[in-house]
Amino acid sequence: MLLIKQYMLGLMLLTAMDSCYNMEFPMVDEQDPKTDQAQEQTPESSPQYLTATFAGGCFWGTEYVFQQVPGVKATRVGFMGGRTQNPSYKEICYTDTNHAEVVQLVYDPQTISYEKLVKVFFKIHDPTTLNRQGPDIGTQYRSAILYHNDEQKETAEKVKAAFDASGEFRRPIVTEIAPADTFWKAENYHQDYFKKNPNHPA
Repeated sequence: MLLIKQYMLGLMLLTAMDSCYNMEFPMVDEQDPKTDQAQEQTPESSPQYLTATFAGGCFWGTEYVFQQVPGVKATRVGFMGGRTQNPSYKEICYTDTNHAEVVQLVYDPQTISYEKLVKVFFKIHDPTTLNRQGPDIGTQYRSAILYHNDEQKETAEKVKAAFDASGEFRRPIVTEIAPADTFWKAENYHQDYFKKNPNHPA
């Protein structure tokens, strides 16, 4: 049953990547608010919940897959690791901002560990392609784990090394492990994209 579930989630992610590649910008792009980017609180933040941030290609599918994981309490998608402040999706696509598309999670460590989240991350995308996921090509689609503390860094490095040594992937893993910096929330039409567009994701 677990293998079937992973297969179905993988198909969802492939669909998402194709959707990002073929996307036309909606008419609301210029007006779509992003609300107080730098100061915005992580959704459902509370002392017992923790935050994790991953970049694994188009953030629509990555977000949707993580939303199915027990213990993940909230998600949001946006941009991290670039040179400009509060970038728009168009800027990410058409100018050299060097941001990555990321999904940021709020999770309950009593239900799921950070190590298991990292393992899910490696299972749902191809961590061996540099600046590319499927048909999506560019630095915004790079594979990265953005850690929020030293413990997350150590866990990410350990899991990455284990996957590399396992031979599960035919090529070396190129996933970047770097400290999380400012999270810039993407436009509202990107949030919960698959939930809002279950039948016509593109």
